[in-house]
Amino acid sequence: MRQFKAESKKRLDMMINSHYTHTEIFLRELISNASDALDKLYFRSLTDDKVGMARSDFAIRLSLDKENRLLRIEDNGIGMNEEELDKNLGVIAKSGSLEFKKENEKTEDVDVIGQFGVGFYSAFMVADEVTVESRAWGTDGAYRWQSKGAEGYTLSPCEKENAGTVITLHIKEDTDDEKYSEFLDENRLASLVKKYSDYIRYPIRLDMPTSRLKEGVDTSAEDYHYSPDDYETVYEEKTLNSMIPLWKKNKKEITKDEYSAFYKEKFFDYSDPAHVIHTKTEGSATFSALLFIPAHAPFNYYTKDYEKGLQLYSKGVLITEKCKELLPDYFSFVKGLVDSEDLSLNISREMLQHDHQLRLIARTLEKKIKSELLHLLENDRETYEKIYEAFGTQLKFGVYNDYGAHKDVLQDLLLFVSSHDGKLTSLKEYAARMPETQKAIYYACGETKEKIDMLPQAEAVKDRGYEILYCTEQVDEFALKMMMTYADKPFANVCADETDLSTDEEKEALKQQNKDAKAMFETMKTAIGDGVSEVRFTDKLKNHPVCLTSEGGVSLEMEKVLGQMPGNSAVKAKVALEINKDHPIAEKLKTADDETLGKYAKLLYAQARLIEGMSLDDPAEFSDLVCELMVK
Repeated sequence: MRQFKAESKKRLDMMINSHYTHTEIFLRELISNASDALDKLYFRSLTDDKVGMARSDFAIRLSLDKENRLLRIEDNGIGMNEEELDKNLGVIAKSGSLEFKKENEKTEDVDVIGQFGVGFYSAFMVADEVTVESRAWGTDGAYRWQSKGAEGYTLSPCEKENAGTVITLHIKEDTDDEKYSEFLDENRLASLVKKYSDYIRYPIRLDMPTSRLKEGVDTSAEDYHYSPDDYETVYEEKTLNSMIPLWKKNKKEITKDEYSAFYKEKFFDYSDPAHVIHTKTEGSATFSALLFIPAHAPFNYYTKDYEKGLQLYSKGVLITEKCKELLPDYFSFVKGLVDSEDLSLNISREMLQHDHQLRLIARTLEKKIKSELLHLLENDRETYEKIYEAFGTQLKFGVYNDYGAHKDVLQDLLLFVSSHDGKLTSLKEYAARMPETQKAIYYACGETKEKIDMLPQAEAVKDRGYEILYCTEQVDEFALKMMMTYADKPFANVCADETDLSTDEEKEALKQQNKDAKAMFETMKTAIGDGVSEVRFTDKLKNHPVCLTSEGGVSLEMEKVLGQMPGNSAVKAKVALEINKDHPIAEKLKTADDETLGKYAKLLYAQARLIEGMSLDDPAEFSDLVCELMVK
């Protein structure tokens, strides 16, 4: 019995229990190692005629012996001699593939997947004994490596007719926690090959069971009904993998239907994607990417259960189903995959090192997705608006999140319904239509466009010939506040005190009127209480008598939104009750006694809250006031 080097028992135990979280990936690892062995012999065949094998001669074969609980993975690749078996399998984390890659790194026609020897030891997650029989190409003898785990291994001569390697796993018995027998089922193995190794560039073959009529069964009678006893199970060798990734084909050779079929199969959608992004990048970050923008949001997209991420491959081998590091949250709706030529992986090949290469890929993808969306916005508006309808809320959240760190990335992708034509418009389009005299980009918040149009302040802004953006989603104003400006123009809520369209002369006259009515307004404010910070006249209302105007950073709409969140009930907007100085109600207030003035103040404040879509603190009092004033 030979002992493992490199603290074998401890490392093997650590590898099985820590580095790998899914036992099923053992098959991926062993198939990848077999592919490496085929690559090495194929590489030799390019310069050595003695190999005598064409590309089509290389293959990986899986076979089962269910009765004895054996699974075999066989290749006709380069093989290993006694020294190589001892060197590569006797030292955990020793990889012949990595050394081979370094020696031939300038050669383009070789593609070694494996870089770490630990992958082989994943076999011990499902097997209580592993046997490796290998014959190195160009040698006469073969050797058997055998081990039952971290205690050690044996190495001895054996008989093997041809070059290559056969790995035989004795699958563990089932336990209450693990059902290892699934790895003795042909359909389960076929599904794992499809999932992880579909794009290995050599055929992976397995004898698959199929039913056929037994010989001698009479099929001549038209009304004969076959019974189960008329059939027998036979095994036919089938190739399990497709070998050629769609994303490595020339884009010009792929049809729209092929993209759609691939998307539906891979990502379980019933609809065609709204847009496909197929790109290949070379240089500091070398990778292929096939991305899809769905036509609709998944049912759980705006819930905590949704998981973002792209499938990540390394040279056609699936590394992880959901690599969330490749997508920013605001593009989390994008589905697809990335196949990297040179992404650094850790020793298990399952967990990624968050290294420079991964960040490069992520940044490149972010720029590509943005440029594709902008292209759609400018050249295929119908498609973009369909995408925006499904995922526009996420883009707005992206602007607001992280204190606006990504606003420059996203601001040109945002759309809002505009008073210009009642249709969606971009900020760029809005800014292009602005009159030279317009000082701000105006917006108004409400449940619907129709309700916003009823706001007194909205009427006044539109009467001046200025366009308004309708903010009907809760996140809208938060996003605009976070952006602060666009094209050097500030965003202004028409219901906030920051919106002032008066001339200097008009402002001065209004200031004097408010000064003259100071005592009246103090009486009114006392009657209303803490609901307002000030009562005053305004000249920004056209026909309406009254409105509420917010002051400071929190608007009335933001108060509504924040008030619905746990722990934010204390967040209140600072508001002023503004009265139209030219409305008949203004003169009525000036002639009222203090008691009546207080009642008028409460009534006007309640009306203003209703206009804003806010509830009344005391509906009964409001009703009584209306009735009392009606009978006078």
